[in-house]
Order: sequence, then C-alpha cells, then structure tokens
Amino acid sequence: MSGIYIHIPFCKQACHYCDFHFSTSMKKKDEMVLALAKEINVRKNEFKNEIIETIYFGGGTPSVLSNDEINFLISEVYKNYKLVENPEITLEANPDDLSAERILELSKSPINRLSIGIQSFYEDDLKMMNRAHNSAEAKKCLEEATKYFDNISLDLIYGIPGMSDEMWRQNIQTALDFGIPHISSYALTVEPKTALSKLIRTGKIAEPQDEAASNHFMILVEMLQQNGFIHYELSNFGKENYFSKNNSAYWLGKKYIGIGPSAHSYDGEKRGWNIANNSLYLKAIQNDELPVETEILTISDRYNEYIMTGLRTIWGVSLERIEKDFGSEYLNYLLEQSQKFLNDDLLSIENNILKPTPKGKFLTDGIASDLFYLNLDE
Repeated sequence: MSGIYIHIPFCKQACHYCDFHFSTSMKKKDEMVLALAKEINVRKNEFKNEIIETIYFGGGTPSVLSNDEINFLISEVYKNYKLVENPEITLEANPDDLSAERILELSKSPINRLSIGIQSFYEDDLKMMNRAHNSAEAKKCLEEATKYFDNISLDLIYGIPGMSDEMWRQNIQTALDFGIPHISSYALTVEPKTALSKLIRTGKIAEPQDEAASNHFMILVEMLQQNGFIHYELSNFGKENYFSKNNSAYWLGKKYIGIGPSAHSYDGEKRGWNIANNSLYLKAIQNDELPVETEILTISDRYNEYIMTGLRTIWGVSLERIEKDFGSEYLNYLLEQSQKFLNDDLLSIENNILKPTPKGKFLTDGIASDLFYLNLDE
C-alpha cells in the first residue's frame, strides 16, 4: 500500500514560525493546479504495481484551492493510479477557509478527513503567530465541521511564550469538548530565517523555554490518554481507528509519491524531492521535465531513518528487524549505544522492541540521533 502527497504551495499570509515552502501570491494558482495534474500523470509509471491507500493535500494551505480544483486533482489520481476501495483523502485546512457553506460542499466531495490548523484557541497566541483566523472562527469551524465529518484532526502548538500550564490545559480541553478524534501537537520551534526568529532576536517576543514545553508535553500526554487517545507517534494522538493512515505509512517506511514544489518521495530504496521554487517547478513541468533530485539511500541512511521513525511511534524499533535488514554489526552497535539510555530509564526493551519510556518520550529525537550510525557501510 502506498500514498500520494500533493503539496499546495500557497498561503494567504505567512505564519511567523513557518519555514515550509509556500507563496502568498495566488497569481500562478491556476497554472499550478494544471502543473500538479500533469506531474500526477507523468509519474504514474513509478507506481505501476502499487495500490494507493491515501491521498493527502498538504502545504502551504490546501484549503485556498476551490472545491472544483481539489476534485479535479483527486480525479487525476483516480485516472492514473490504482486505489483501494475507500482511500483516506485528507485536506489540510485553516479555520478562516472553512465557512459553513464550504464545509457542506467539502462533505459532498471525496475528501473524508480534515486536518485543521487551529494552533491555539487564545487570541493573543494567534496574533503572535500571525495566523489568518481568530479564536471565534476556530470554534465556529469545529462546530460546523463536526456536523459533517467524523474523521477530523486538529493541530495545537505548545511551549508558546507566556502560556501557563492552566491555559494549555484549557486549550486541550476545548479540543476535547468538540469530540475531535485526532490531535497533532508540536512544540513552538524557532527556525532560522523565520519572522519568529527575528522577533525573538529583536526582543519583541520572549524565547520559548524548554522547561515550559516539556511540562506542556507531559500535560498533553496525560490529558489525552485519560480521554481515550492512543499516543501512537511522538506528536500524534488518535482514538482507536482514527490514526492518520497517511502519516502512519510514512513512519512505517511505506512508499509514497510527493507531487508539487518541495514535495518529497520515497520508493523504498531512494528518496527524491522536487525543487522548492514555484516558478522553476512550473517551467520544468511545462517543458515536460521533472524538477526532482534523488539520492539512493545507503544501509546507514535506511538504518538511521528506521531508528528515527521507529522510536517516535508505539511500534518502536524491532531488534529482530535490525538484525534481519541491517545485520548483526548494526544490532550490536544499537545495543551498545542504547545502554546508557536503558540505565537512565529513558529507553526500555520489551518483547525484543526498543522504545522510549514515558520519561524518555519528550527527548526522543535527541536520543535517536545518539543511536545513528554514520558511514558504517561506506
């Protein structure tokens, strides 16, 4: 089973913390939709023997596309690929694009999952992040969306400067009150070259504190688990049968094609990524060229990716699979490197599966990087 990711590189305005690829000019939107359709068609042979289980519209802000444009791109996928009977088709959307009329329209389309970028229910947070919606719009859109969609995910950001533990609890409680079955939640991170980075440098905004973020993470895990959510990936929580199939496929190492500027692809052996420039992407596609760079993954690359994704999920890292896929040298190295984390109760091994303990979860990415093997096979 495989997936198709479609990157929509447009946003109404730039959020202060974002370093994804997008443009705030919609001038080339029509051209872009046609180019995306063409890339979908051109790349069909890459997945001749694959069955598509998920279509995911990410960005940018995919909800800036009209329903007709979204339906057109979905129909192009159906025309060129084999799909399961009922694929998960997700649209990332912002509350300001989800009027009652728009939600009703979307509910009649093939889209069957919404991922809504709420980030916070507090007005001050939304202003600080330069979000295009306000708190009232966030609540109104969830009120409407839950009437027509069963499968909804929302994003929340923690570790925001000035956010107390109590405020963070209230943010989570508001999401729970709407009966949302999936929550993705991330710490506010300061990426270089973003507006947030500049605002912190110039003293206009306080720097996010690791200790506050760590507290918020613990509160998040505790509250969601008490409310029947499964913490199936470091940043993702879902009720039974509501895990994101698209994201789970990525963490489990399944194949996917990324369509659009800056989109990444993976076929099990090599990784590819499209050029992160709208004009150059359009020019290449119009000239019947694929603006993609690829790298063949070494054994070390594949081992490192498995460590990173495995430790982030409830499926953990299978020691049996490490030995089978990478050999005993890698297994011995992993056990050796893991020892200090096992001793400190940050990792545990149960049923031959290596996983972070509750105490180690917030530190997962740092632990994973300590377990990476560099150039073992080169």
